[in-house]
Amino acid sequence: MADAPDLPDDDAPCPCGTAPFGVCCRPVLDVRRPAPTAEALMRSRYTAFVVGDTAHLVRTWHPSTRPRTLTIEPDLDWRRLVILDVVGGGPWDDTGEVEFVAHYVADGVRGRLHERSRFVREGGWLYVDGF
Repeated sequence: MADAPDLPDDDAPCPCGTAPFGVCCRPVLDVRRPAPTAEALMRSRYTAFVVGDTAHLVRTWHPSTRPRTLTIEPDLDWRRLVILDVVGGGPWDDTGEVEFVAHYVADGVRGRLHERSRFVREGGWLYVDGF
């Protein structure tokens, strides 16, 4: 059984950088509220990587591209998320793309992940893939 994620306090800043955790990503991670947009789902997935919530990552990954197993790199210390572009993915859209840069530190060396992620809404927003 996977370890429970190490979640911030509700009044702490959300790892995704927009609001207090309790009103930002926590309701989406706890499945109390579906992500209203593709960007909100992307932010919650970044937060899931930060806190080690593999269940959320698997639950929000489209079945056609979801890996059989998922391991979060324990040595990556995610530091900051920057959204560069959003195309579609709004409350009335069925598809969307979110381009972002996620900054991290690994073994004392700074790095970044730059990706344009694709999302589809099928009963809720799902991550499809990134390039």
